[in-house]
Amino acid sequence: MIGGVDLEHLEAAKFFLFGDVKFLHLLLLLMLLDIITGVAKAIKNENLWSRKSLFGYARKVLILVVIILANVIDQILGLQGAVAYATVLFYIANEGLSILENLAQVGVLVPTSIAEKLQSIESSGKRVTDEI
Repeated sequence: MIGGVDLEHLEAAKFFLFGDVKFLHLLLLLMLLDIITGVAKAIKNENLWSRKSLFGYARKVLILVVIILANVIDQILGLQGAVAYATVLFYIANEGLSILENLAQVGVLVPTSIAEKLQSIESSGKRVTDEI
């Protein structure tokens, strides 16, 4: 106990919130980059709208809620992080595609095969995550 705070409860909370989730730092970095590239795309398209971006930020928070839920399921079922690991990898791929889509729309060169796939998704009206 330090300064009236029981660190044992803090450790338990940390364990159940994110436990030993792998690649969480990478996901957080990709989320930040997605926000930055999304704002750049909105500025370029003159579509910067605070309410729309607020919903985007809320989705990022909800992704973290899903990861916490996956971690709790892992802890309860004793799966040693398998569900949380798969969940984080899914969201890493999703954020990476979103970043590439934002960069392509801003005008940054993206590898041809990826750009063609993104273009076909955009013309079909489907979202990138639906196409995956």
